[in-house]
Amino acid sequence: MWCRGFLQPAVRHACTGRQAGVLFDVDGVLLRGGSVIPAAQRALRKLVDRNNNFLFPVVFVTNAGSCQRLHKAQQLSRLLDVQISPEQVVLSHSPLHMMKGFHDKCVLVSGQGPVTHIAHTLGFQKVVTIEQLTEQHPLLDMVDHNRRPTTPPSPLQSLPQIQAIILFGEPVRWETNLQLLIDVLLTNGSPGCVHDTQLSTQLPILACNMDLLWMAEAPSPRFGHGMFMLCLESVYRKLTGQELQYEVLLGKPSLLTYQYAEQLLRRQNHNRTLSTVYAVGDNLMTDIYGANLYNRYLAQQRAATATSSKLVAQGTGSQLTMTEEELASAARCRSILVCTGVYNPHSPLPSDQNSGVTEMVFHGHRDLVLEPDLVEPSHVVQDVEAAVDLLLQQEHSYT
Repeated sequence: MWCRGFLQPAVRHACTGRQAGVLFDVDGVLLRGGSVIPAAQRALRKLVDRNNNFLFPVVFVTNAGSCQRLHKAQQLSRLLDVQISPEQVVLSHSPLHMMKGFHDKCVLVSGQGPVTHIAHTLGFQKVVTIEQLTEQHPLLDMVDHNRRPTTPPSPLQSLPQIQAIILFGEPVRWETNLQLLIDVLLTNGSPGCVHDTQLSTQLPILACNMDLLWMAEAPSPRFGHGMFMLCLESVYRKLTGQELQYEVLLGKPSLLTYQYAEQLLRRQNHNRTLSTVYAVGDNLMTDIYGANLYNRYLAQQRAATATSSKLVAQGTGSQLTMTEEELASAARCRSILVCTGVYNPHSPLPSDQNSGVTEMVFHGHRDLVLEPDLVEPSHVVQDVEAAVDLLLQQEHSYT
C-alpha cells in the first residue's frame, strides 16, 4: 500500500536487538548536481550521535561512475557535513571488482573521468580507452569535420585485440563512442578491420548505470547513461538485425548492486544479521524497482529449504556465483520514494485508479521486466528528512 502522508520527526535512538541498515541514493535525494537539498543535512544529523557516529549502518548507493569511491566519499562528507568513508560508498561500477574472470582480459572502457585508473583499481590489468583507439585509428572518427585528420595517419604501435567492453557511464562525445564501440563489436575486437554484421558471437559487455534520466539543477531530468545505452542498442540492432547482449548490468536496479551494498552494511554491523534495509531513492525505475527486486530476493532466500556453500545470484542481465558469506542476510528491504528528484509527485502513481503501470511510459532498461509491484514503493514521503523520520519511527516501534 502507498503511504502518502508526511510523518512528523521521531525520537532519535539506537535500536537494541534489531539492527536496520540504510541505503541512500545521492542525486535527487541528497544533492541536485553540486547543490545540497536542504532536507539532506537535517536528515543525516538525525542519524548520528553526539560523537558524529551513525546510529545505523549507512551506505550511499549512486549510479554515478566517473570518479573513485574515495573522491565521492570526500565530496559527500564536505557537502553534507558528516564524515563518510569510502567503505560507505557504492558507485555503479563498484561490483566489477567481483568479475575476476575478466580482470586479465584486454578491455575497452567508455565513459568520462579517470576511467583507466578506475578500471585498474577494480582489478582490470589491460585497459584501452576510446581516445587510444581514436589515436590508433584516426580515420574511424569522422562525424566532426574539425577533427578529421588532414594528413595521412602515421603508423603507431598497435593495440592488443579487445576482448571485452566496459561501459562506465555516459561519454562526452556520443558520436565518437557510438562509432568506435560499433567498430569494435562488428570486428570482434579489431576495429581496423572490415565490419562483419553476421558474427556468430558478440564481445562481452559489462555495463554500469542504466539510468535513463537523472536529476541535476535543471527544472527537468537530464539524459543519463541509460539513454546512451539505448542509442547503442538501437544502432547495433539497425546494423545487424540482432539485439545487443550484456554480460552484466550493474548499478541500480541490478540485484548484484544491492547484494554488494548489503555486504558493506553488514561489515559496519560487525557481520551481524540486519533486520531491515531501508532504501531511499527518487527514481521509480531504478531505486524503487531495485529495492523491491532485492526484497523479493530476500524473501526467496528465506523460503529456500536447502542451502549450499555456493549459490548463484541472478540480477538484471547478470549471473554471478557468490559464496555463502557474500549472500544477503537481511530479513527485508523497504523502498522509500522521495519527491525531490526524478519522481514527479504531481504525476499519477502506478497504483492509482485509472493509471495502470502498463499505460506508463516505461523508463526502465530494455532488459528489465515491467511488473507493477516492483515499481510500487513501500512509502512515499516529501523528502529525505521525512524518509529518515519514517525509518526512525518504524524502528522505534520495535524497541
